Amino acid sequence: MKESKPGLWWLLGSLLVTAVFLGPARSAGEEMPGKFSVPPPPFSEGIFPCSQCHKLIPVNRNQRKLEQMHDDIVLKHMPDGWCFNCHNPDNRDTLRLASGKIIKFEESYLLCGQCHGTVLRDWKVGLHGKRTGMWNGEKQYLLCVNCHSPHDPVFKSLKPLPPPVRPSDIRETK
Repeated sequence: MKESKPGLWWLLGSLLVTAVFLGPARSAGEEMPGKFSVPPPPFSEGIFPCSQCHKLIPVNRNQRKLEQMHDDIVLKHMPDGWCFNCHNPDNRDTLRLASGKIIKFEESYLLCGQCHGTVLRDWKVGLHGKRTGMWNGEKQYLLCVNCHSPHDPVFKSLKPLPPPVRPSDIRETK
C-alpha cells in the first residue's frame, strides 16, 4: 500500500474550499447574484448634494490645483489623476465609470473595483471590509469610502497603544 502525501491532501482540500466559497471566477465589473445593501456614503456635512453649488458654476474640465471650496483635497490616489476620472462633470451628484456608465455614490464599489478588482471580489464575499447581517440571509456592506479616503486611500500610520498591564503587576489599593 502506498503512503499518502499530506501536502497533496492539503492542496486538494484547499482547492475544494476555495471553489466552494468563491464560486466561478467573475470579472471585476460583473455583479454577483443579489443586491448589496449599503449605508449612504459618509459625506462631509453640508457637501452633498454637490449640485447645490455646482449648478451655479460652469464646468472646468482642465486639470489644475483646486482653489476655494475643495482646496483641502489633494489627490494622492493615482498617478496623474483628476476629479473627472471618477466624478461626473455633467451631474456632480453621480459618479462615472471608465466605460462612461453613470452610477450613484451608493454604487461607488463598482468604481473602485475597476482598478481594484481582486479587492472588490473579496469585498463581495466578505473577505475585505466590514459586512454585517446573517450568514444565510440579508447582509449589509460598508462602502470602500467608509474606511478609505477616496482621494488618499492608504491608511495613515497609527501610534501603537501601550501593552496591557499584566495581572501580576496590578497592585491592590486599600
